[in-house]
Amino acid sequence: MFRTAFRFLARISIIPFGRPVSPVSRLSRFFLAAGHPAGTASRLQRARAALGTIACALALGSALAACSPTFDWRTIMNNDNGYTVDLPAKPGNDQRAVQIDGKPMQMAMQTAEAGDAVFAVGTVMLPNDDAATQRAALEFLRTGLARNVGAAPDAHAVQIPLAAGGQVLGLEMKLTGEAGSQHETRTVYARLVAHGRHVYQAAIIASKPLQQEQVDQFFSSFQLY
Repeated sequence: MFRTAFRFLARISIIPFGRPVSPVSRLSRFFLAAGHPAGTASRLQRARAALGTIACALALGSALAACSPTFDWRTIMNNDNGYTVDLPAKPGNDQRAVQIDGKPMQMAMQTAEAGDAVFAVGTVMLPNDDAATQRAALEFLRTGLARNVGAAPDAHAVQIPLAAGGQVLGLEMKLTGEAGSQHETRTVYARLVAHGRHVYQAAIIASKPLQQEQVDQFFSSFQLY
Protein backbone atom coordinates (compact mmCIF):
# COMPACT_ATOMS: atom_id res chain seq x y z
CA MET A 1 0.00 0.00 0.00
CA PHE A 2 2.88 2.44 -0.56
CA ARG A 3 4.40 3.62 -3.87
CA THR A 4 4.33 0.32 -5.69
CA ALA A 5 1.16 -1.01 -4.13
CA PHE A 6 -1.83 1.15 -3.08
CA ARG A 7 -0.64 4.40 -4.72
CA PHE A 8 -3.30 6.61 -3.18
CA LEU A 9 -2.77 5.18 0.30
CA ALA A 10 -0.53 7.31 2.44
CA ARG A 11 2.44 6.92 4.71
CA ILE A 12 0.96 7.24 8.18
CA SER A 13 3.75 9.51 9.35
CA ILE A 14 2.95 12.32 6.88
CA ILE A 15 1.25 15.16 8.78
CA PRO A 16 0.31 18.59 7.32
CA PHE A 17 2.24 21.53 8.83
CA GLY A 18 0.51 23.70 11.40
CA ARG A 19 -2.18 21.23 12.46
CA PRO A 20 -2.06 18.74 15.33
CA VAL A 21 -3.21 15.34 14.12
CA SER A 22 -4.80 12.70 16.31
CA PRO A 23 -3.66 9.04 16.29
CA VAL A 24 -6.90 8.11 14.51
CA SER A 25 -6.25 10.70 11.80
CA ARG A 26 -2.78 9.25 11.28
CA LEU A 27 -4.41 5.84 10.92
CA SER A 28 -6.78 7.17 8.28
CA ARG A 29 -3.80 8.22 6.16
CA PHE A 30 -3.29 4.51 5.53
CA PHE A 31 -6.17 5.00 3.09
CA LEU A 32 -5.65 8.56 1.81
CA ALA A 33 -3.22 10.31 -0.52
CA ALA A 34 -0.09 11.82 1.04
CA GLY A 35 -0.88 15.26 2.43
CA HIS A 36 -4.56 14.93 1.47
CA PRO A 37 -6.60 16.63 4.23
CA ALA A 38 -9.12 14.54 6.09
CA GLY A 39 -12.67 14.92 4.74
CA THR A 40 -15.51 16.79 6.38
CA ALA A 41 -17.09 13.53 7.57
CA SER A 42 -13.89 12.63 9.43
CA ARG A 43 -13.68 16.05 11.08
CA LEU A 44 -17.30 15.81 12.19
CA GLN A 45 -16.72 12.33 13.55
CA ARG A 46 -13.71 13.52 15.57
CA ALA A 47 -15.77 16.45 16.87
CA ARG A 48 -18.53 14.09 17.96
CA ALA A 49 -15.95 11.83 19.62
CA ALA A 50 -14.52 14.82 21.52
CA LEU A 51 -18.00 15.86 22.71
CA GLY A 52 -18.64 12.29 23.79
CA THR A 53 -15.47 12.33 25.87
CA ILE A 54 -16.51 15.60 27.54
CA ALA A 55 -19.90 14.11 28.36
CA CYS A 56 -18.23 11.11 29.95
CA ALA A 57 -16.03 13.40 32.02
CA LEU A 58 -19.01 15.40 33.29
CA ALA A 59 -20.95 12.27 34.15
CA LEU A 60 -18.20 10.18 35.63
CA GLY A 61 -15.54 12.62 36.81
CA SER A 62 -12.57 10.59 37.94
CA ALA A 63 -13.94 7.55 36.09
CA LEU A 64 -13.12 9.13 32.71
CA ALA A 65 -10.90 6.19 31.81
CA ALA A 66 -13.96 3.96 31.85
CA CYS A 67 -15.42 5.74 28.82
CA SER A 68 -14.94 3.57 25.76
CA PRO A 69 -15.10 4.64 22.10
CA THR A 70 -18.55 4.58 20.56
CA PHE A 71 -19.16 2.25 17.65
CA ASP A 72 -22.24 3.77 16.06
CA TRP A 73 -22.90 0.97 13.60
CA ARG A 74 -24.99 1.68 10.51
CA THR A 75 -25.58 -0.30 7.31
CA ILE A 76 -24.09 1.27 4.19
CA MET A 77 -25.49 0.15 0.83
CA ASN A 78 -23.06 1.06 -1.95
CA ASN A 79 -25.11 0.43 -5.06
CA ASP A 80 -22.52 1.98 -7.38
CA ASN A 81 -19.82 -0.50 -6.37
CA GLY A 82 -22.06 -3.42 -5.48
CA TYR A 83 -21.73 -4.13 -1.76
CA THR A 84 -23.32 -3.57 1.61
CA VAL A 85 -21.43 -3.32 4.90
CA ASP A 86 -21.86 -2.12 8.48
CA LEU A 87 -19.57 0.78 9.42
CA PRO A 88 -19.09 2.23 12.94
CA ALA A 89 -19.50 5.87 11.84
CA LYS A 90 -20.63 7.95 8.88
CA PRO A 91 -18.13 7.15 6.10
CA GLY A 92 -16.02 9.46 3.99
CA ASN A 93 -15.27 8.76 0.34
CA ASP A 94 -12.20 8.98 -1.85
CA GLN A 95 -11.12 7.78 -5.29
CA ARG A 96 -7.70 7.49 -6.90
CA ALA A 97 -6.05 6.11 -10.01
CA VAL A 98 -3.83 3.04 -9.47
CA GLN A 99 -1.55 0.98 -11.69
CA ILE A 100 -2.07 -2.78 -11.54
CA ASP A 101 0.03 -5.05 -13.72
CA GLY A 102 0.88 -2.04 -15.87
CA LYS A 103 -2.77 -1.09 -16.44
CA PRO A 104 -4.43 2.10 -15.14
CA MET A 105 -7.49 1.45 -12.98
CA GLN A 106 -9.67 3.39 -10.57
CA MET A 107 -10.10 2.55 -6.92
CA ALA A 108 -12.87 3.95 -4.73
CA MET A 109 -12.65 3.91 -0.93
CA GLN A 110 -15.17 4.36 1.88
CA THR A 111 -13.62 4.86 5.32
CA ALA A 112 -15.01 5.35 8.83
CA GLU A 113 -13.11 6.04 12.06
CA ALA A 114 -14.02 4.67 15.48
CA GLY A 115 -11.86 4.44 18.57
CA ASP A 116 -8.28 3.67 17.56
CA ALA A 117 -9.21 2.11 14.22
CA VAL A 118 -10.19 2.91 10.66
CA PHE A 119 -12.67 0.66 8.87
CA ALA A 120 -12.65 0.75 5.07
CA VAL A 121 -13.93 -0.89 1.93
CA GLY A 122 -11.92 -0.31 -1.23
CA THR A 123 -13.22 -1.21 -4.68
CA VAL A 124 -10.97 -1.61 -7.71
CA MET A 125 -12.83 -1.21 -11.01
CA LEU A 126 -11.37 -3.74 -13.45
CA PRO A 127 -11.25 -3.33 -17.26
CA ASN A 128 -12.72 -6.84 -17.62
CA ASP A 129 -13.74 -9.84 -15.55
CA ASP A 130 -10.99 -12.17 -16.77
CA ALA A 131 -9.62 -14.45 -14.06
CA ALA A 132 -6.06 -13.25 -14.76
CA THR A 133 -7.06 -9.61 -14.25
CA GLN A 134 -8.84 -10.48 -11.01
CA ARG A 135 -5.81 -12.40 -9.72
CA ALA A 136 -3.46 -9.50 -10.53
CA ALA A 137 -5.63 -7.07 -8.57
CA LEU A 138 -5.94 -9.43 -5.61
CA GLU A 139 -2.18 -9.90 -5.53
CA PHE A 140 -1.67 -6.13 -5.74
CA LEU A 141 -3.84 -5.59 -2.66
CA ARG A 142 -2.54 -8.58 -0.71
CA THR A 143 1.14 -7.75 -1.09
CA GLY A 144 0.49 -4.03 -0.62
CA LEU A 145 -1.21 -4.53 2.75
CA ALA A 146 1.60 -6.77 3.96
CA ARG A 147 4.35 -4.46 2.71
CA ASN A 148 2.83 -1.51 4.50
CA VAL A 149 3.42 -3.13 7.89
CA GLY A 150 6.55 -5.09 6.96
CA ALA A 151 4.82 -8.46 7.26
CA ALA A 152 4.65 -11.59 5.13
CA PRO A 153 1.56 -11.58 2.84
CA ASP A 154 0.02 -14.61 4.51
CA ALA A 155 -3.65 -15.28 3.73
CA HIS A 156 -6.14 -18.10 3.93
CA ALA A 157 -9.34 -18.85 2.05
CA VAL A 158 -12.67 -17.52 3.30
CA GLN A 159 -16.21 -17.46 1.93
CA ILE A 160 -17.69 -14.01 1.23
CA PRO A 161 -21.52 -13.94 1.19
CA LEU A 162 -23.59 -12.64 -1.70
CA ALA A 163 -26.61 -10.51 -0.81
CA ALA A 164 -28.81 -12.58 -3.14
CA GLY A 165 -27.65 -15.85 -1.57
CA GLY A 166 -24.63 -18.03 -2.03
CA GLN A 167 -20.96 -17.26 -1.51
CA VAL A 168 -17.80 -16.48 -3.42
CA LEU A 169 -14.28 -17.50 -2.44
CA GLY A 170 -11.99 -14.79 -1.08
CA LEU A 171 -8.89 -14.28 1.07
CA GLU A 172 -8.60 -13.36 4.74
CA MET A 173 -5.56 -11.77 6.40
CA LYS A 174 -4.52 -10.66 9.88
CA LEU A 175 -1.17 -8.87 10.03
CA THR A 176 0.72 -7.03 12.74
CA GLY A 177 3.82 -4.97 12.13
CA GLU A 178 5.40 -1.53 12.10
CA ALA A 179 4.33 1.20 9.68
CA GLY A 180 5.82 4.52 8.65
CA SER A 181 9.10 6.18 9.53
CA GLN A 182 8.12 6.28 13.21
CA HIS A 183 7.64 2.49 13.23
CA GLU A 184 4.19 2.66 14.80
CA THR A 185 2.59 -0.71 15.51
CA ARG A 186 -0.45 -1.49 13.40
CA THR A 187 -2.79 -4.49 13.28
CA VAL A 188 -4.47 -5.12 9.93
CA TYR A 189 -7.57 -7.26 9.46
CA ALA A 190 -8.60 -7.70 5.83
CA ARG A 191 -10.73 -9.67 3.42
CA LEU A 192 -10.07 -9.56 -0.32
CA VAL A 193 -12.40 -10.86 -3.01
CA ALA A 194 -13.00 -10.62 -6.75
CA HIS A 195 -16.53 -10.53 -8.14
CA GLY A 196 -17.18 -9.72 -11.78
CA ARG A 197 -15.40 -6.53 -12.80
CA HIS A 198 -14.64 -5.51 -9.22
CA VAL A 199 -12.04 -6.51 -6.65
CA TYR A 200 -12.81 -5.57 -3.05
CA GLN A 201 -10.69 -4.95 0.01
CA ALA A 202 -12.59 -4.81 3.30
CA ALA A 203 -10.05 -3.84 5.95
CA ILE A 204 -9.54 -2.56 9.47
CA ILE A 205 -6.34 -0.74 10.44
CA ALA A 206 -5.92 -0.44 14.21
CA SER A 207 -3.23 0.85 16.55
CA LYS A 208 -3.98 -2.07 18.87
CA PRO A 209 -5.97 -5.31 18.51
CA LEU A 210 -9.74 -4.80 18.52
CA GLN A 211 -12.36 -6.73 20.42
CA GLN A 212 -13.43 -9.67 18.30
CA GLU A 213 -17.07 -8.57 18.33
CA GLN A 214 -16.14 -5.38 16.44
CA VAL A 215 -14.14 -7.33 13.86
CA ASP A 216 -16.97 -9.84 13.44
CA GLN A 217 -19.60 -7.10 13.09
CA PHE A 218 -17.68 -5.54 10.19
CA PHE A 219 -16.78 -8.68 8.27
CA SER A 220 -20.02 -10.60 8.81
CA SER A 221 -21.97 -7.65 7.36
CA PHE A 222 -19.84 -7.36 4.20
CA GLN A 223 -21.89 -8.76 1.31
CA LEU A 224 -21.63 -8.38 -2.45
CA TYR A 225 -24.42 -7.75 -4.96
